[in-house]
Amino acid sequence: MQPTDPHAVLLAHDHWANCKLYDACRPLTEDQFHHPFEMGTGSIHNNLVHNLGAMRGWTDVLNETEFRERLEGNTFPISKIEQLHETVSAEFTQAALTHPFEKVLTPNRAGKTYTFTAGGILTHVTTHSMHHRAQCLNMLRQLGIEKLPMSSVMEWMIMPENES
Repeated sequence: MQPTDPHAVLLAHDHWANCKLYDACRPLTEDQFHHPFEMGTGSIHNNLVHNLGAMRGWTDVLNETEFRERLEGNTFPISKIEQLHETVSAEFTQAALTHPFEKVLTPNRAGKTYTFTAGGILTHVTTHSMHHRAQCLNMLRQLGIEKLPMSSVMEWMIMPENES
């Protein structure tokens, strides 16, 4: 049975939708995967790495630890992105569910202090990911890919459990 609490829905859907997008990217050529687009972070590859980097960075905020080395700027094959996703997603989920959603966090970035709630961070990360997945779907469409991966919460909810 699928989760019903909004935070659990956001996390489960985000993981599922990212995996569906990775499935769609596996058959792409290197040129297609890195093809430049004037949207998002410039390519499907860069969008996927950016999403992982953002999730990992927000995990560090939730865990109140030093920011790790950025993933952005590195080049990874889709298989490595999928491996990173499993680790980064599990770390984020753990960190997001460790604190009450009303917990206030005050990270410092480049000498400026920000104030966020744990619940706000969870919501931001999952909707940020959705935003960049939508850009990737548009990029796939522009590359001529006809069968685009499912990505919406509605599509996730109507999927039979054994096909997720």
